Amino acid sequence: MLPASPLAPRPLGRSGLSVSMLGFGAAPLGDLYAHLDEQEAVATVEAAIAGGVTLIDTSPLYGHGLSEHRIGTALRRAGRDGIALSTKVGRVAEPFAGRGDGSGYRGGLPHGMRFDYSHDGAMRSLEQSALRLGVDSIDIVLIHDVDAWTHGEAMVEQRFSEAMAGAYRALERLRAAGAVKAIGVGVNEAQMCERFAREGDFDTMLLAGRYSLLEQPALASFMALAEQKGIGLMLGGVFNSGILATGPVAGAKYNYNPAPPDILARVAAIEAVCARHGVPLRRAALHFPLGHPAVASLVMGAISPAEVQDQIAELSQPVPAALWAELKAEGLLGRDVPVPA
Repeated sequence: MLPASPLAPRPLGRSGLSVSMLGFGAAPLGDLYAHLDEQEAVATVEAAIAGGVTLIDTSPLYGHGLSEHRIGTALRRAGRDGIALSTKVGRVAEPFAGRGDGSGYRGGLPHGMRFDYSHDGAMRSLEQSALRLGVDSIDIVLIHDVDAWTHGEAMVEQRFSEAMAGAYRALERLRAAGAVKAIGVGVNEAQMCERFAREGDFDTMLLAGRYSLLEQPALASFMALAEQKGIGLMLGGVFNSGILATGPVAGAKYNYNPAPPDILARVAAIEAVCARHGVPLRRAALHFPLGHPAVASLVMGAISPAEVQDQIAELSQPVPAALWAELKAEGLLGRDVPVPA
C-alpha cells in the first residue's frame, strides 16, 4: 500500500488548525552550521511552500532573528495563504547589547538575546518576531527551551515557574482573544513536555529527538498523555541529529556528539533490517514517527531546495509492513510501539 501523501493535512491537536505531515524547521536558516547564501536560504523556504508544506516553524533564537527575516522574505514572495506559521517566546532581542558568545550559531544577526519568560517578555518577544517576519499575525506560539538541556538542573524549576506564571498566561489570553490559534512549548526533553501538559491547557508541543526509530523515551508516559489530552505533536530531531540519516559511518553524530559504540551497533542492526526490505534507513526513520496517532507533523530542517525535495520524495515512497514486523521480532522496536499502517 502506498503511504498517504507526505503533505496530506493532519489536525494539530484541538486547535482547529491542520498542518502538512511534513513541516519546515527553520533553525538551519539562522546560519546554524555555516553561513548560508541568502538567495538559496530563501529559495529553500519557497521550495517547501511550492511543494505543499503548510507548517513553517522558526524562533528568535535561530540566528538571533535571521531565520525569521528569511522566512518573512520567502512568505512575501510565495504568499502566506494556507501556511501555519509558528514561532517561539522566551527570549527577547537586545539590538544594541552586542551578540556575545555561546549561541552556537556560525552566523546570524549581531543582536543580543536574553531569556525572559515573563508575561511582558513574551509579549515583547512576539512583537519583535512579527516585525522580523513582516506579518500581522502568527498562528502558533511556543514557549521555548524550558528544560535542563538549556538552563541546567539548578535553574529549570525557576524557569518553569516563570514560564507558567508569565508567558503561559500571556499566550492563553492571546488565544482566548483569537490573536493566535494554538499555543504550546518547544523543548528537547519529554519530561518537561509532560510537566507543561499536566499544568496547563496546550494545543501542541514541539519535541526534538525523543521519539525516533532509534529510541522512544517519550512513548511510555508523555505521548500517551498527549493523545489523551488532544495535544498535537510536532516532532524534530527524528534523525537523532544525524545518525539515522547517515547510518553508522565514521563520525556519525548522535544527539550532537560522536555516536558511542552501543548506538553505532544498534543503528547498524536497524539498517541491516531496512536493507533486507530494500528501504533506505533514512526513509524508514522519516516514516516511523508518523505511526503514532498524536504526531501531527515532522518538523524537518533544510538548507537547500534539493533537501526539501528529497524529504518529500522519501516520504512519498512506501515502507512495507514487514519491515516494522521484523524490527519488532528482532527486538529493535518494542512490541507495542505504533508503526505506520
